[in-house]
Amino acid sequence: MTRVSIAELVAGARAGKAICFPTDTVPALATLPDNASLIYTLKQRDINKPLILMASDAEKLWSFVYGNQQEYEIWQKIADKYWGGALTLVLPASTKVPKAMNPNDPTTIGVRVPQNDIARRILAQTGPLATTSANLSGQPPLQTMDEIEVEFPDVLTLATTAYDSKTPAMGIPSTVAKWNGGKWQILREGAVNLDI
Repeated sequence: MTRVSIAELVAGARAGKAICFPTDTVPALATLPDNASLIYTLKQRDINKPLILMASDAEKLWSFVYGNQQEYEIWQKIADKYWGGALTLVLPASTKVPKAMNPNDPTTIGVRVPQNDIARRILAQTGPLATTSANLSGQPPLQTMDEIEVEFPDVLTLATTAYDSKTPAMGIPSTVAKWNGGKWQILREGAVNLDI
């Protein structure tokens, strides 16, 4: 049985296992950044598709990105407006980002802080995690822990009794915006309409 409590889920993540938990968008399949290759294997995911680094708050993400003071101020302003929430920012990566997070282009990293309280409680205990939607590559994101447990029987999933009903999932992936030469480029329209 892979349905576990938050404490067991956190312990599993710290031990290098793949875990799954709800977010404000779609459930996340996650692991420690150094073990990101596990997600590619589980999902049968193309290495051209990078993973997202998710954390409980913005301060835990800034050391994974690299920019000048003016860029940090711009990024912080966007983070203050949209995080926690359904916005992923693709920013220049610092040397702290494991290559396994974005094997074909280690110069960038997608970062996000979810709005879901349960996700943030987990992330506060594990530290930033490599994440993506819980589904086989090319398939629609799975929406329930029951579906995920069937598709990924070896992944630790959060017991449904641990859900926080105050922040239900939208079922729509996050909007993805990339910092590109001093301006934002929308890579994926998603749950947030970005006003930039």
